[in-house]
Amino acid sequence: MSVFEFGPYKLEVEERRLSRDGDTIRLRGKLFDALTVLVTNAGKLIRKDELLKQVWPETVVEENNLDRTVSELRKIFGAKHDYIETVPRQGYRFLPQVREVGSIHVVESIESRRYRTPSIPEQEISFFKSHDGVRIAYSKAGSGPPLVKAANWLNHLDFEWQSPIWAHWVAELTKHHTLFRYDERGNGLSDWEVPDFSFDAWVKDFEILMDTIGAEKVPVLGISQGGSVAVRYAACHPERVSHLILYGAYARGWSLRRSPQEIERRNALLTLVRLEWGKDNPAFRQLWSTLFMPDASAEQLGWFNELQRVTTSPENAFQLLSEAGKINVVDYLPMVTCPTIVFHSRDDAAIPISEGRLLAARIAGAKFVELPSRNHLVIPPEPAWDIFLQHLSEFLGWNQKFGRTGIVRGKTTA
Repeated sequence: MSVFEFGPYKLEVEERRLSRDGDTIRLRGKLFDALTVLVTNAGKLIRKDELLKQVWPETVVEENNLDRTVSELRKIFGAKHDYIETVPRQGYRFLPQVREVGSIHVVESIESRRYRTPSIPEQEISFFKSHDGVRIAYSKAGSGPPLVKAANWLNHLDFEWQSPIWAHWVAELTKHHTLFRYDERGNGLSDWEVPDFSFDAWVKDFEILMDTIGAEKVPVLGISQGGSVAVRYAACHPERVSHLILYGAYARGWSLRRSPQEIERRNALLTLVRLEWGKDNPAFRQLWSTLFMPDASAEQLGWFNELQRVTTSPENAFQLLSEAGKINVVDYLPMVTCPTIVFHSRDDAAIPISEGRLLAARIAGAKFVELPSRNHLVIPPEPAWDIFLQHLSEFLGWNQKFGRTGIVRGKTTA
């Protein structure tokens, strides 16, 4: 494990931790990546194109993303410390004397070799301004007819791209479609300081995204709380949605499900979010990770833990979770007229399967697929992943051919 020291700071690369005199400093994903490149090349001029290539290896981004990242790093170190030199029109140089204090070889575990992150195409990240001036980040990747994914709880366009949780989703979708994704307001690469966290604002963001990319009549994917946004959009704009795919979704937020136990549990979680979000508390992060992904591998759980650190602030996390509890699109369900498929994991502890059944029951002609999984988001190599792909392929007409044998169909109703 590589560890570097400069001034009062310690940078632990594999642990993705920066600390000052023992106190952890929270860094978003690309801030940490940029700092690592600068620190490991201390004293050398790192040209902008090289820094862009190393920090965003699978992504085409504008140069101002790099300038903004460096500016944020300077704020962390403070105005009194000129740690990063700008060489005009060339690049940057890290000035402090850096000492490497440890390098430990980590042996790859058998568990981490069970599933390899698949190869995925480059993504192109752009931005648009929503109705209230909030800057929203969105990305485009793959080829073929467009498919648009509504933002769900915890998104980060960069950090998700090569993750062991999302990469297989991206790989499959971009084989057949030009995939559009975006970071919810207050989250990921989108603006964190926003005036409005309401569900209406989330829907408006999606409407403006669809207008920005010029989508005519396209499939829309809604996962978790993104499913509620997708439902309302499909109901209000039937001419723009050809197919609706709902996964682990719900029509009623947690405060409206008539379950005193769930309300009590969610309120307790909100208290923990307010007190512990963003802190280097592995017990708190593990609580969330195991709630959403109880059967994930150690590598996948580790990534999900880190996602919580880089995606949003404690205040925003609290606001987003609170607003999700108030969602109610039940009255919009009968208004959805496009072909619809609803997937839900049988033993999902994050969103009860009864919510998926409600969606399918109230949307005319919807197909319901019950997946044999405890994970909120199915992942290879669990059989539920092949079942999900088989039904999605049939629904969207991919004619997907599976390499594995012994695929078992999930329970379906229409």
